[in-house]
Amino acid sequence: MTLLKGFDSVERVDVPFGPSGIPRSNILAKKNGRVKGTVWLIAHIDTVPAGDLKAWETDPFKGVRKGDRVYGRGTEDNGQSVISSLFATKFIEKGTLDGHSIGIAWVADEEMASEYGCVWLIEHGYFSPDDIFLVPDWGSPNGSMIEVNEKNVLWLKFDVIGKSVHASTPQKGVNAFAAGAELIHELRRDFTEKYGKSDPMFIPPVSTFEPTKADSTVLNVNTIPGVWSFCMDCRMLTDFSADTVKAEAERVAADTAARTGAEIRVTELVRHVSGGASSTETQAYKALSDAVLSVTGTRPKAVGVGGGTCANFFRLRGYNAYVWQCGGGTLHGPNEYVELSNLITDAKVFATLFYSICVKNC
Repeated sequence: MTLLKGFDSVERVDVPFGPSGIPRSNILAKKNGRVKGTVWLIAHIDTVPAGDLKAWETDPFKGVRKGDRVYGRGTEDNGQSVISSLFATKFIEKGTLDGHSIGIAWVADEEMASEYGCVWLIEHGYFSPDDIFLVPDWGSPNGSMIEVNEKNVLWLKFDVIGKSVHASTPQKGVNAFAAGAELIHELRRDFTEKYGKSDPMFIPPVSTFEPTKADSTVLNVNTIPGVWSFCMDCRMLTDFSADTVKAEAERVAADTAARTGAEIRVTELVRHVSGGASSTETQAYKALSDAVLSVTGTRPKAVGVGGGTCANFFRLRGYNAYVWQCGGGTLHGPNEYVELSNLITDAKVFATLFYSICVKNC
């Protein structure tokens, strides 16, 4: 909170989380303009776990600078945006805004569906239809792309129940691990065939279906696993609904269960429905595009991505929202880093945009 000196208002919004009631904290700061509406820069302050510490060359919980890079968990996702949003506002003093207000929203819970962060703030009236929403949470080299759309997202969990026996007598049991591996193969093949349409606007241009998290099986080599679970991250082009994909997953699971003798349960964990594409004809898009061109010399193009960012929650409620920053793509991996030159470019672009919309009211 001490970093946010010079704002007209700074508000901490604590949202109770879970049975314990321990809050998720969100911070909103504004410099007031004379025109209705606020230009918001929305960055999230939560991170994902560091993962395998042995894969890191530096301590993931300490910022370590090497040349133009600072290494550490959360440096790019989303520390880059927290810092760039802060420094972009330092160029403009309160009381000098003839246009829209300037707002920073540092939100919680983005890595876990935003229920206690961005979604809660939207539902409780912290934003208005007059506002402009910029979400620096996805980047492209030299900032050459502005994300205006996201795919449908579906996370599924598959619980495979077999029968555990000694590995020397597999005929007496049902290998849950083997049945699960077969299921993964069938799901990927089936989904690729049924949902193989391509749309060049998106990066990547096809729907993706990736097995991700999985439980351990058994602790010894000579026992056949009786239970195994895994998850799949599905990101579909907007032509394909989550309902359709889930129903297909259940059908493939049932076929695999009948063939292997295992019981297979399919559970939906997360669903994000695409809010549709944001317009490229708005004042906000044009001002952002002009600011990127002014600072980088490159006119950015509009694209769609696999998602998901806070921008989609605004789109679902009929707002336009735009995702932009200069990025490299080390987020969520070991040795995550932010390039300081990218961070500085971002701050310059946002300050330029603030000047055009909030100071000059162009």
